[in-house]
Amino acid sequence: MDNIHLSPAVRRFRFVGILTVVSVYLLILVGGVVRSTGSGMGCPDWPKCFGSWVPPTKASQLPANYKEVYTAQRVAKNQKLARTLQRMGFAQVAGSIFAHPTQYIETDFNPVKTWIEYVNRLLGALIGVFVFLTVVFAVPYLQRDRTIFWLAFSSFLLTGVQGYLGSLVVSTNLLPVMVTVHMALALVIVALLLYAVDRAQWGQGSPASTLPNVASINEPKVGKRPTATLRIWLWAALLLTFWQIVLGTQVREQVDIVSAAAGYVGRESWVSKLGSVFSLHRTMSAAVLLLNVYTGYELWQLAQQRLRKLVTATLLLMGLEILAGIVLASFALPAAVQPVHLTLATVLFGVQFLTLLAVARAGKSPETIAPTDAPRRVVA
Repeated sequence: MDNIHLSPAVRRFRFVGILTVVSVYLLILVGGVVRSTGSGMGCPDWPKCFGSWVPPTKASQLPANYKEVYTAQRVAKNQKLARTLQRMGFAQVAGSIFAHPTQYIETDFNPVKTWIEYVNRLLGALIGVFVFLTVVFAVPYLQRDRTIFWLAFSSFLLTGVQGYLGSLVVSTNLLPVMVTVHMALALVIVALLLYAVDRAQWGQGSPASTLPNVASINEPKVGKRPTATLRIWLWAALLLTFWQIVLGTQVREQVDIVSAAAGYVGRESWVSKLGSVFSLHRTMSAAVLLLNVYTGYELWQLAQQRLRKLVTATLLLMGLEILAGIVLASFALPAAVQPVHLTLATVLFGVQFLTLLAVARAGKSPETIAPTDAPRRVVA
């Protein structure tokens, strides 16, 4: 649908929604920088940083026993969380929290790492505001398409959960299971926001007066309808990418363990010391590539301009992602490439999700109409 057919309310919602999605991706990039620079514990408490809303810039601003103070606070919070999880039946996760030894270790104050983590938190707070505005601008959709409002509202609730998980990541001193869940939930939020914005863009939630009469559009009815089998393969590609991102998070956790054991020296030997998770992650990248090439070929045959653009974007992102992975494995895990590798993977996930939405929309149409640059004629 062309922008000329969208009401001001729809345009405002789309603008804020897209701004929010871009901000989430920026936060993922910054989060990757936090991990690659080892700044995850730059602030030992949450939501404040060293007990202040504006973090210190030098160690002399901290009490002499700051390590003991923040370690005690973190351990108390973790034990309370573990007991709660145990009562809820999550004994294994509770045991991991109780047994995680690094929760008793406090890192030395480093002003650079502290401010990297603080910027990460500021951006997270800003995204909370953006998601709230997305809900506000989605209120008119309660009368047009309630699905759009509830998608926006759900993303707002999950953003609050994400903030709480962020506090647990800090309190558990980057406990692997917490980091993985934190990353997975970020992808879910991205998917919800993309679905809301895409649904608004293509008219499901637009007022009837602003929509073109599709039956009277003078366009050539060419192209094929996507099959149910193709949709299944697209879901498989999306879920495989999701799994790869989770595996990548676990590989990053292994890197942390190996680097700490090596005293953060001998970087060129770290890759060889990574376990089976790294081997699986590298092997599955070939499966992700083959599956995306296959689905891309099938989508190209549908002769739809939008789908072809999405296929091109998917394959381009796949190429860049594989290149970044090769650089990481071959050149001793350069810190600058790590956040790029993660961000490319999450953008790939978003493009695959948009492709699924586009295919679902095409499959529901009585006839698949290929978008062209030909002028449209709308009959009143």
